[in-house]
Amino acid sequence: MANGAAKLDGIDQAMLEALAANARISLKELAQMVGLSSPSAAERLRRLEERGVVTGFTIDLDPAAMGYPLQAIVRVRPLPGQLHIVERIIQEIPEFIECDKVTGDDCFIARLVVRSMGELDGILDRVAERAETNTSMIKSSPVRRRLPPLGSRS
Repeated sequence: MANGAAKLDGIDQAMLEALAANARISLKELAQMVGLSSPSAAERLRRLEERGVVTGFTIDLDPAAMGYPLQAIVRVRPLPGQLHIVERIIQEIPEFIECDKVTGDDCFIARLVVRSMGELDGILDRVAERAETNTSMIKSSPVRRRLPPLGSRS
């Protein structure tokens, strides 16, 4: 249990796996899946939320089905003195659907969804006034966002 990480038992792990597969599962179904009563499952889930293990429940959208057939990973290196301005620009452009501030040569690695290459150019032009960018188009995502390993690895 490094850095104060939450210790998860088998029931906690099973609950998290079930919720990751379907965040809309009913409490009754969740309880049945992990072998608890509904009140016990609700209490466990509440404790996972209090400990910060579960921070929210969400949906997984398909950008292509919403009219955004193209996705790109954009590495962004702000020009000197432009870091905070570039960060704000990225936050204000809704087509940036994810962004991480990272170490290394680039300061940000972001995921961008667009309808066309022309739209991509327009968005990157807004950033390029204050930063260097390097863009890679996403062909497929063989590993989608998933849970980290939940069991102890010895």
